[in-house]
Amino acid sequence: MAQKGVQLDRETFSCAICVDLLKDPVTIPCGHSYCMNCIKTHWDEEDEKNIHSCPQCRQFFIPRPVLLKNTMLAALVEELKKTGLQAAPADHCYAGPEDVACDICTGRKLKALKSCLVCLASYCDKHLQPHYDVAPLKKHKLVDPSKKLQENICSRHDEVMKMFCRTDQQCICYLCSVDEHKDHVTVSAAAERTERQRELEVSRQNIQQRIQDREKDVKLLQQEVEAINRSADKAVEDSEKIFTELIRLMEKRSFDVKQQVRFQQETEVSRAKELQEKLEQEITELKRIDAELEQLSRTEDHTQFLHSYPSLSRLSESTDSSSIDIRPLSYFEDVTAAVSEVRDKLQDVLSEKWTNISLTVTKVDVLLPQAEPKTRAGVLKYSREITLDPNTAHTYLLLSEGNRKASLMSEQQSYSRHPDRFTGWWQVLSRDSLTGRCYWEVERRGGGGRVSLAVTYKNISRAGSWNECGFGFNDKSWALYCDNNSYNFWYNNVQTPVSGPRSSRVGVYLDHRAGILSFYSISETMTLLHRVQTTFTQPLYAGLWLYYSFGDTAEFCELK
Repeated sequence: MAQKGVQLDRETFSCAICVDLLKDPVTIPCGHSYCMNCIKTHWDEEDEKNIHSCPQCRQFFIPRPVLLKNTMLAALVEELKKTGLQAAPADHCYAGPEDVACDICTGRKLKALKSCLVCLASYCDKHLQPHYDVAPLKKHKLVDPSKKLQENICSRHDEVMKMFCRTDQQCICYLCSVDEHKDHVTVSAAAERTERQRELEVSRQNIQQRIQDREKDVKLLQQEVEAINRSADKAVEDSEKIFTELIRLMEKRSFDVKQQVRFQQETEVSRAKELQEKLEQEITELKRIDAELEQLSRTEDHTQFLHSYPSLSRLSESTDSSSIDIRPLSYFEDVTAAVSEVRDKLQDVLSEKWTNISLTVTKVDVLLPQAEPKTRAGVLKYSREITLDPNTAHTYLLLSEGNRKASLMSEQQSYSRHPDRFTGWWQVLSRDSLTGRCYWEVERRGGGGRVSLAVTYKNISRAGSWNECGFGFNDKSWALYCDNNSYNFWYNNVQTPVSGPRSSRVGVYLDHRAGILSFYSISETMTLLHRVQTTFTQPLYAGLWLYYSFGDTAEFCELK
């Protein structure tokens, strides 16, 4: 009884707002008491309405009452604190919207500590105590607090459902087992739980094994990522070193050429100057002799002329000017031509080898290619909306239905000039490139029904002969030719007859990364017509070639 009195006092001297002992207690006109800050905050929130109420009795006050501390109540609370009065249970002990509340508590309910499957009730710590003290209650099954206890009650008989009907796969009560379920296979809920528990353990073992397998896969992938990063870093580092060596080699060769040219320049200039000096000396000597001869020619003394002439007429050996080979404008031009030839060959080698380097880089693939889908539902997961590019359409093709449909017309269409437009054959390409895994379907209609469904690199020729720009007649495109009587696959001008059921709709599956291209006949079933396994080195584009009669159409289908 003393304990009950203390609980009463605790509730009596607690604020109904903060559920704690009163602090600076105030008593409002209706007689209820609150902490001053609590009621002040409550009324501050009501100021906009200009009506202030009591949180407990909901009595309204106009105007807002003036709050004065209840000194007698404050003194009483302080005195009771000294005699052992404790605060009300902390707010976190009470049940919130997401908690299971005690079914026995009155007023504000405490959180339930356990639920009883026999009593079908939940209990807080205080009200749970009899289940630990009273012998009959000790046999009850206690579980973690649950909001679903009422689901254990049979809605028809209001009995606890302790049976399980294996025929209907549902929990039932004992009365159900002798009533509407009397001819069914029934067992106790405990027995079914034991059976299901075994299945659950097996499932858990399988799941745990899969978790272990996946964790191993994750670890392997992490190792692969680390290996990829290390390998990529090393490749970049090595490539930089190699290209640096190439640059240094080019610089060295440039320096060598420069040195050789300068050396040869110096040598040849020196030789030329030496010869020039000799020639100039010879010219000077010849001019001197010529002057003496001229003077001698003017002498009137015949004896003196004849006496001097022999010595003057003998000339020194002349420099052979015929040995001087003058080649105007062709001194070191051959060097420039030779260096240019090296540059051109180097560019050709780099261009050719760069393609190999690029392909080698793209071949790095950690994950194995995924298996090709075997059903239409499987390929539809990769369906791609294809629209055609008007800038590529031949002038006899009319595009419609949001550029999904191409029709072969008897008159040219008024397309503007564009470098991407096909001019020799009635062909058109998709607007967007195709990479990854893609699937699309084409519906063909018309008297001839002759349509080529293709995938091609963007750099296929737009004009010229059929083996330059025709789909399937070069190494840049792959095409399935369809008409009402047959199929034929073409690649690099090689024809492969294809057998299969005739259909106006053909599906195309592309796995660019794995190099897979498949064509299917689509009707009530999906039948593989032809499959290609190759290596695609560039992004692909879908193409159409309407090659027979005016009025034929081909439309990329909307797949859902």
